[in-house]
This record gives sequence, structure tokens and C-alpha cells, in this order.
Amino acid sequence: MTDILRYRDDDAPMEPVVTISSFADQGNSSAVLIEAGDDARELLPHFDRLALAVIDFPRFRDGRGYSSARILREAGYQGEIRAVGDVLVDQIWHMRRCGFDSFAPNTPLDPKVVEESLNRYEYVYQSAADDAVPIWKLRHG
Repeated sequence: MTDILRYRDDDAPMEPVVTISSFADQGNSSAVLIEAGDDARELLPHFDRLALAVIDFPRFRDGRGYSSARILREAGYQGEIRAVGDVLVDQIWHMRRCGFDSFAPNTPLDPKVVEESLNRYEYVYQSAADDAVPIWKLRHG
């Protein structure tokens, strides 16, 4: 079983994950798998019962999952967003900025290296799904 890196204080959802195409038809489901090419906007009407959005990265160079996470966060989704699949340590910081708060990579990551990666940059240049204040705003208010 893959170890899950999690950056949330609540209990991890344990429900089975269903595909996005079957999520709307299964009224009792609260966890969904968003695969590359799926439209995360299909979930917008279902935030009231969605506890976990699992976004698959079939290859590390496939960036569509970043967009899915950002769409969910910008629409107000507060539940857990988990990146699974070909997730590399140098992507974690960027994924956190897009709204991911848990990770289940195919290859285990060294927690010390992950923490170093997350703390590498003191300032950011753009607004994102996280709470980081861009440096231009710190300088100019």
C-alpha cells in the first residue's frame, strides 16, 4: 500500500473512490477519482457530499491535474484533494500551491526531502490556491 503524505488536521476519508463518470449517479459516494482528461467542473454541484477528490497523474509531465485542483479550490471546495500516481518530490511545492493537501505517489518519498522542498522558497510571486501572500503585495500593500 502506498504511504499517504497528508497536510490536513481532519480525519482522512476512507470511502471507496469512484470515477467521475459514475459519481453523479451514486448518491452515497463521497470520494471521486479525476483522471487526466476528466472535467473537474462536473463536480461543482456536488461539493456538499464530496469529501475526497483523488487526482491521478499518469506521468509526471502531465500537468492537467494541477488545473483540476485549482478549478476545485477556486470554486470553493474545502475537502481533501489528493495527488496520486507519478508524483515527484520537486512537484509537491507546486501542487500544494494549486490546492493539493495530500499525496500518494507511486514511489515512496523521503519525508525529510519533502519538508525541505516545501520550505525551500520563502516568498512567492503569484497568488494561488494557498494562503501565501505574493512578494509584490508585501512590498507595495
